[in-house]
Amino acid sequence: MKFLKDEAGQGAAEYILLFGGVIVIAIVALLIYRAYFSKSNLNIPEDINEVRTNVNTNVNI
Repeated sequence: MKFLKDEAGQGAAEYILLFGGVIVIAIVALLIYRAYFSKSNLNIPEDINEVRTNVNTNVNI
């Protein structure tokens, strides 16, 4: 039963599979994140000016 006691490379293989899985999940998350924000029309300067205008008109009432 010597084949049951030889586990020398098992830990390294498990770490490689674990890190590979984490990398795949990170890549998929980044692709989803990029696709989500590329479709939206983010125009930060105009949005900030709109908020400032709304705050100023509501404060002056």
